[in-house]
Amino acid sequence: MIDDKTISAIEWIEKRLKEIESAVKDLDQAIKDYLQWIAENGYKKSTQKEYARRLKQFRLFIKQKKCTFEKIFTDDTFRQFEKLTSSGMFAIYGLSRYLFDHKRIARPLSPKDPPVDLPKIYEDYIFYHQQHRQRTGSNNRRIRRVLWAFHEYLQKEKIDLARLAIEHVDAFLAQFLAPFKPDTRRVYRSSLRGFLTYLYQDCNLIKRDLASFIVGTRHYGLAIPPKFLRPKEIKELFAGFTLDSDSDIRTYAMVHLAYTLGLRPKEITLIARDDICFSTAELTVTDRKNEQPITLPIPDATLKALAAYRIAGRPESKHSAFFLTLKPPYRPANPNTIGYHIRKAMKTAGLPSTAYWLRHTYAQNLLESGDSVFEIKEMLGHDDIESTRKYLHVHTKLMRQVLFDETL
Repeated sequence: MIDDKTISAIEWIEKRLKEIESAVKDLDQAIKDYLQWIAENGYKKSTQKEYARRLKQFRLFIKQKKCTFEKIFTDDTFRQFEKLTSSGMFAIYGLSRYLFDHKRIARPLSPKDPPVDLPKIYEDYIFYHQQHRQRTGSNNRRIRRVLWAFHEYLQKEKIDLARLAIEHVDAFLAQFLAPFKPDTRRVYRSSLRGFLTYLYQDCNLIKRDLASFIVGTRHYGLAIPPKFLRPKEIKELFAGFTLDSDSDIRTYAMVHLAYTLGLRPKEITLIARDDICFSTAELTVTDRKNEQPITLPIPDATLKALAAYRIAGRPESKHSAFFLTLKPPYRPANPNTIGYHIRKAMKTAGLPSTAYWLRHTYAQNLLESGDSVFEIKEMLGHDDIESTRKYLHVHTKLMRQVLFDETL
């Protein structure tokens, strides 16, 4: 007769086997989706084949390792696999970034990532930063690196976060920033400022906002003006569309949104079907950098481009996102896809520019039409007026009017 302990053990083993089998199936689907994504984003055929080969090796390793899906994308698993192969890890890291972007794993991994998870308060801040700020994977990895180094320093010096003082921060930065160039130092200082402000304002863990005390060497020089397109170049861009394929129709609508509304690629990906009101010609942008939703009037040409995509180019899907991938299984398009197709359209028109040039052109048009820098700030969704002021460098006449109240 089998006792209860043996029955429990058998049940646990059966459950474990099902979890492992499910993990392999989920990984197979993830690899299939990722390889389709890199094909859609214009990766070279040779790169696609190499990635497919490396991911097949990774899949066999995971099957032999017999772990759950949650354990696949961890530093420990990656380090074990890395010992078995001398190259090709970028395919695995790329897969992790893809799954993170699609909210299927908690965080992506990078060759430069620290090999350990941070304490909860650091991880909470990173999650907070990802949820409240529109940042790229490289930004998040940079923040993780500086926070990991900061945590290591505090541990070594036996300093508790609650008793943190500016002297401790200065000592850490002097040590940590020593190998880096001035621009890199500035970026890392900014990353640490954000964490210190979080500890003060959101956690009430420290008594003073130490972020304001972090200063670097002042640099004097001319700001680099944003790059934008001239009217003739805009005409060439739109004249280059043939609208013979679903891809052209989708890109045409994306270009209109970037040019006539100044939307970032990230904001374009977040547009849902219900955000567009065709009857009133309005678009509601809910998720912005400055966390201020805004309803924008849609120009006639842009409305027609959106309607054309909705009727003739958008596949039927359960997803609420307005812009979808071109091939099944249809999923929401991501910022990289949007940026790639807009750049491709510009290249076809002979314009060596990016999606952000259209956003800058939108700002330039607002500036020349007489809008104030504060109005432009709201339209662009900037969270800092200094981000908007850089557009004043484009036009000397308007710059002098705004800064010196001169009538020229």
